[in-house]
Amino acid sequence: MRILRRLLLLFFLLYLLPIGVAAALHLRNGAGAEWWRADRSSAGILPPAQAHAPAMVRVFAAPTVRWRGIFAVHSWIVMKPEGAADYTRYDVTAWGDPVRVNGFAPDGRWFGRDPDLVFAADGAEAARMIPRIEAAIAAYPWQRRGDYRVWPGPNSNTFIAALLEAVPEAGAVLPPNAIGKDFPHDGRWLRATASGTGLRLTLAGYAGITLGWIEGIEVSILGAVAGIDLRRPAIKLPGLGRLGLP
Repeated sequence: MRILRRLLLLFFLLYLLPIGVAAALHLRNGAGAEWWRADRSSAGILPPAQAHAPAMVRVFAAPTVRWRGIFAVHSWIVMKPEGAADYTRYDVTAWGDPVRVNGFAPDGRWFGRDPDLVFAADGAEAARMIPRIEAAIAAYPWQRRGDYRVWPGPNSNTFIAALLEAVPEAGAVLPPNAIGKDFPHDGRWLRATASGTGLRLTLAGYAGITLGWIEGIEVSILGAVAGIDLRRPAIKLPGLGRLGLP
C-alpha cells in the first residue's frame, strides 16, 4: 500500500497538478474565448522571404484551439529553398485535406496565440534538409480525409515528428505538450528517437517511454508527458511544457 500511495502522489505531482496549473493559466488569460475571431496574422518572427536569400527551415508550435490549449500545442514547419521568393508552410489540421500547404501565414499566430520557435536551420544546413523533408511529406501515410485524430494521433504533431525523423542531424525535439508526437505514424511501436540518440517505446500513442541524449527521459501516460531534459537541464510537465534552460 505504501508503494501505491507513493505512486499516486507522484502521479498527482507530475501529471494532475501541472494540468491544473495550466488550466488556471488558460482561464486567467482568457484563451479560447471567441476563438473563431482570434488573430491569425503574422507574429513578425520571420523576415520577408525576398530579403533572406539563404535556405531556411523553421518549426513552430503554439497552444491549440479552445480548451485543448490547456493540454497541447499545434506544430508546423516552414521552409524556403535558397533564393526562393516565398516561404512554404505545412500543417496537418482536422478539417479539409489533412496536409495543408500555405493555409496560414508562415509565422502566423495560432488563433491568437504567438508561436514559439522549436527549431531553426539556415543556409547550407537547411538546403541539405529540405529535399529529405519534402520526401517525408510526400511519404506521410495519413493524408486522406478522416485520417486525423486529435488524440492520441495521428495529428499535427505526429506529422511534424515524422518529418523530423527524416533529418536526425537536426536534433530537434518537439515540446512535451505536443500531444501526438509519440504516435507510431508508420506502425512501429519501438523505434530510434528522431535524433538517433536513443529509443522510444510507445503503445499506440496511449502510453510510452523515451530515453535519449537529445530527447532526455520522457514518460507518456494517455499522451501527457513528464520527464527530464539531461543535455539542457529542464523538467517536462503536462500542460506546462518544458521548464528550464532554453
